[in-house]
Amino acid sequence: MLEKIILFNLSSNPDLTKKIAGHLKLPIGQVELMHFADGEIMARSLDSVRGKSVYIIQSTCSPASERLMELLVFIDGIKKANAKDINVVIPYYGYSRQDRIARPREPISARLVADLLQTVGVSHLITIDLHTPQIQGFFSCPVDNLSTIHLFAAYYLKKLKQIKVDTSEIVVVSPDHGSAHRGRDLATALPGSQLAIVDKRRPSPNEAEVVNIVGDVEGKTCIIIDDIIDTGGTIIASAKELYAKGANDILIAASHGVFSRDNIDSLKATGISDIVVTDSIEKNIQGVNVISVSEVLAHVITHNESGTSLPPEYLAFY
Repeated sequence: MLEKIILFNLSSNPDLTKKIAGHLKLPIGQVELMHFADGEIMARSLDSVRGKSVYIIQSTCSPASERLMELLVFIDGIKKANAKDINVVIPYYGYSRQDRIARPREPISARLVADLLQTVGVSHLITIDLHTPQIQGFFSCPVDNLSTIHLFAAYYLKKLKQIKVDTSEIVVVSPDHGSAHRGRDLATALPGSQLAIVDKRRPSPNEAEVVNIVGDVEGKTCIIIDDIIDTGGTIIASAKELYAKGANDILIAASHGVFSRDNIDSLKATGISDIVVTDSIEKNIQGVNVISVSEVLAHVITHNESGTSLPPEYLAFY
């Protein structure tokens, strides 16, 4: 079944790709990737792809535009080399936060990226925890938007036993109304836990102002769950307000650890005791725990090739 599959990695996720290949017991295709002095990019397969199902693993994380261009030019070459189909695995979908017109004359860059990917020949997208699930609607090809909730639930059930905290003492906190679905799903997976929501405003990009906490957190251990940790502004502001409302401890989970600023010390300074992310973006940051999505992605590839349905816990139905 898997003999007609070929896996490729470009520049963003070499370790994740090796893990996926290990689960599938497949080799990784060879790629020639060149960045020329004038900024141009060339990427091509050194292996034949004729008649094969191609899976390309590439997060469009920083530097986002370079990663995206690597992906586009590589897909163009694969398409012209008569691949059977082109499946793009984008664990972290860059530009996903530009998903609507928030101010006059703003682009919808998440849609533009979708258009570019489909124009060059993508036949299937596999991604992890899109910033907004409606981005799936920007594609006419199939999109598998995979949830991380079951991974975080397993992590916290083990973690809470270690620190001797019962799930009834947990409040799962959504850092804004838009991410309440993630908090609700994690709270459901941690029996007896409650849900709280941060009422947040953004006075300017990368700045967050907490207005209120909707829910009771006094004397509780709080788990803040979000899709992205970037500058950490939302997390820091939320943590300060949670402690002001009487929270005992705060733990953080996010699907994508962007960490565009060196802000771990600032996060820890607020009293946050634990931070966990997935390896959708490969960064080795001291003090941050990492859960791998490799097994999930390997299972999705297997299900895709066998034509069988994905387990319901894998899919983000919001």
